Amino acid sequence: QVQLVESGGGLVQPGGSLRLSCAASGSIFSISAMAWYRQAPGKQRELVASIVSGGSTNYADSVKGRFTISRDNAKNTVYLQMNSLKPEDTAAYYCNARLTPNWGSPKDYWGQGTQVTVSS
Repeated sequence: QVQLVESGGGLVQPGGSLRLSCAASGSIFSISAMAWYRQAPGKQRELVASIVSGGSTNYADSVKGRFTISRDNAKNTVYLQMNSLKPEDTAAYYCNARLTPNWGSPKDYWGQGTQVTVSS
């Protein structure tokens, strides 16, 4: 059994910062990549940022220069530092991990989501 548990969402004023965390636990053999997605009401889920086991990162154009993704491989945890937040960043943020369980094939796992609301 594999679980992804997110934390760190909340309400913040425009220009503020938040840090999201996502910890993967359970019968994990390896994690090749972790990522953050977001979904605003009435919109499709979109990739925000991703990081592979070697440390290479990728960002959506809308968050480049404001968000930073990082990873603690020893803790199977991924972080998203969000600075200079804008109202358009308001969404449910979901953690994703492409991982291989101890018994089974590689596949994607998802967290339950954490709400980020940017409003004055």
